[in-house]
Amino acid sequence: MQKIRLAVIILITLLAASNIFIAAQYVLSQIELNRVNGQLQVQQVNQKSLSFAKIFVDKFLLGQGTVGFEDRLKLENAVREINDPEIFSQWQKFTASQTTIRRKYPPESFLIFYLKD
Repeated sequence: MQKIRLAVIILITLLAASNIFIAAQYVLSQIELNRVNGQLQVQQVNQKSLSFAKIFVDKFLLGQGTVGFEDRLKLENAVREINDPEIFSQWQKFTASQTTIRRKYPPESFLIFYLKD
């Protein structure tokens, strides 16, 4: 009877220890998953920012003459995809200055603000 009782206690102890080990592994996996998701989001924002910067440089800084509607629409969509309110407000100032006086807020000013971070 004592041997059976000892075996049951050992079995319950091993099961409890394995549950604790599995729970700890699960928590560590969740922490790692959150860290990787954060890195993925940063990478996606960086990719969107890089895409916008490339279009901006190609169309505004290196382009000849006026920028067409399709290009302005691409730029607007690229800024919105970045989903940064500060960059979007600066973009609004930049686009508003395009319709009034270009010297008031030239493309270089927006690009310097955009690249400061």
